[in-house]
Amino acid sequence: MSVLVIAEHDNAALNPSTLNTLTAAARLGGEVRVLVAGSGCSAVAQAAAGIAGVGKVLLADAEHHRAQLAETLAELVVGVVRADAGCSHVLAPSTAFGKNVLPRIAALLDSSQVSDVVAVEAPDTFVRPFYAGNALARVQSSDRIKVLSIRTTAFDAAAVGGSAAIENLASTAPAQPSSRLVGREVVKSERPELAAASIIVSGGRGMGSAEKFNAVLEPLADKLGAALGASRAAVDAGYAPNDFQVGQTGKIVAPTLYVAVGISGAIQHLAGMKDSKVIVAINKDPEAPIFQVADYGLAADLFTAVPELVAAL
Repeated sequence: MSVLVIAEHDNAALNPSTLNTLTAAARLGGEVRVLVAGSGCSAVAQAAAGIAGVGKVLLADAEHHRAQLAETLAELVVGVVRADAGCSHVLAPSTAFGKNVLPRIAALLDSSQVSDVVAVEAPDTFVRPFYAGNALARVQSSDRIKVLSIRTTAFDAAAVGGSAAIENLASTAPAQPSSRLVGREVVKSERPELAAASIIVSGGRGMGSAEKFNAVLEPLADKLGAALGASRAAVDAGYAPNDFQVGQTGKIVAPTLYVAVGISGAIQHLAGMKDSKVIVAINKDPEAPIFQVADYGLAADLFTAVPELVAAL
């Protein structure tokens, strides 16, 4: 039995989400193989080969994989799976990348995808959340090839220390591509990436405006070296950009420290951050649901409490 993990990367570096996915793959019991598809991505393959537990790295380095479009990548993955009679699982992180490509792979393999896996109980039995994380389902799959997206916050990152062999794959460009990349806008920030940050400061509807959101939270984030996040209510109100959103329809995070400022604690938001190691909540409403999951809570006016906290730091 072999397990194929599709690496998420930017052709230069391996995305940390792949390390968490590899930890989940190791619990399936078979040989773990990592597929690196891209252009000029040999450094990514070398990094993947150096991860503990990886048995082999499959490198498809070709110009038509530069954009890692779901259409071309899915065809490559299906070809790799069908060429390996022992392949039993295909895994990718439950990020925008994995959510884009895995459903197409599952359809081509005639398999039922199991999404957002948070625990592996057996090679055919997995646990996933539903009802915004308020319940867990134990799912047993009878598909010959099981397609799984992994909730990365539920698994520790795999350690460095492997020496896997790298095998080059031949990959032919499609004669008539069904899609092409028109453009890509990459948000650049001096702050840590939200999904991988160890400390996150998030604001909610209670911030009142975009100006207050930035004026109050940025000094605190600067002091803590934290990433900035936001609730869906804050994003919908225009206080913060979409890529700041934490929650069921945003990013799932599990930092060491999560500071929720002016966030009431709607189920949608809690689903995205309740696995944080330490949760600190600041809200003027002592009955706010956020206090039920917080390790430390302060019922106070955020416009007074946060500046005082910044001054104390």
